[in-house]
Amino acid sequence: MRLGARSNEDSGVLAVATIRGYIAASLDGYIASTDGSLDWLNKYGDVGGGEFSYERFIAGIRTVVMGRGTYDAIAGFDVGWPYGGKRAFVVTSRPIDQPVGPVEIWSDGVDALIAHLRALDDGDVWVIGGGRLQQAFIERGALESLALFLAPEIIGGGIPLFPPNGFARPVKLVSAEALKAGFVRLLYDFRSA
Repeated sequence: MRLGARSNEDSGVLAVATIRGYIAASLDGYIASTDGSLDWLNKYGDVGGGEFSYERFIAGIRTVVMGRGTYDAIAGFDVGWPYGGKRAFVVTSRPIDQPVGPVEIWSDGVDALIAHLRALDDGDVWVIGGGRLQQAFIERGALESLALFLAPEIIGGGIPLFPPNGFARPVKLVSAEALKAGFVRLLYDFRSA
């Protein structure tokens, strides 16, 4: 049995947790403006709808994983913890004095984190936010899929979807869907490329 596998007792089928990405980016490849703002994105509201909606996606997630920059951005939104009922890991070497939500600090490295996540057997994992952590998962063959929502915006600079680091590999496009307000959802599979 693969690590991360769980048994579905009702059907006798083996269920396996998936480590997934789900992120929006501007047409010029940024996930946030230079100051970390998402104002350029938030003005659109829910553009996914239906089968691609955030609500449907998050309902299938049991564990969220994020880097410190993403955690700090979420804490700075001053809207409370948006991942109630989810296990949450923050990858950081610095302590969080007054956490916004129930989070576990992870400072033992990405390889150990991936092994830990693959040993979980109670639901899928979402690697949230910045491309640096997602890219670390991709480099290690751990991110299995990525739903990328391209926004009809050019913001001229900011935090890139994937920071340049010399890593290269092909990925398989599974589907492309036009959504409301000019958004496009691209689904990539990293397992079969």
